[in-house]
Amino acid sequence: MTTGAHSPYPARPRRSRLRTLLPLGVAVWLVLEIWLLTLVAGASNGLVVFLILLAGVVLGSYVIKRAGRRAFKNLTETVQQQQGGGPVTPGARSDSEGNGLTMLGGLLIVLPGPISDVLGLLLLVPPVQKAVGRYAERTFERKLREAAAQSPLGDAFTQARMHRPDGKVVQGEVIRDEPGSSQGDTARGPRPPLTK
Repeated sequence: MTTGAHSPYPARPRRSRLRTLLPLGVAVWLVLEIWLLTLVAGASNGLVVFLILLAGVVLGSYVIKRAGRRAFKNLTETVQQQQGGGPVTPGARSDSEGNGLTMLGGLLIVLPGPISDVLGLLLLVPPVQKAVGRYAERTFERKLREAAAQSPLGDAFTQARMHRPDGKVVQGEVIRDEPGSSQGDTARGPRPPLTK
């Protein structure tokens, strides 16, 4: 018989759908990869499978190395521009937007299996990279907004993010007027500019 008293133990939070289905998805993916490799081995021989796996490792390593060098070169140029006092030119970063997805594609190519190879090769195609990048950015922004709404500092996070018309996020600061201060109060001195 229940008396309506609350349990001293807090209720366990409900598992998300992703945490529930991810292990099952990984298991299905691994079984499918092994099954496809056995089909290729049955249609040809073990040497062909070995050569396919070796080619995947070599190609994936090359892609990862090339994307890493490009990302490091862009980082070095950006640091040099900032140390030189010059503005950071947005044109220099246009080719670096897909470095993370290119590295992910290379990693998928390195992993043994035809499905991961196909997914990795698809991530190397620029239109697919842009579409996946936009989807990931929208998902990240949505998750960030949800987390900010649940946080006590959520209002400050949303106020500090400004979007320019070209889609870039501009860093800013939140300025709150304190009660009792007047609009023309210059005792604090001039405020520094937001951009340098």
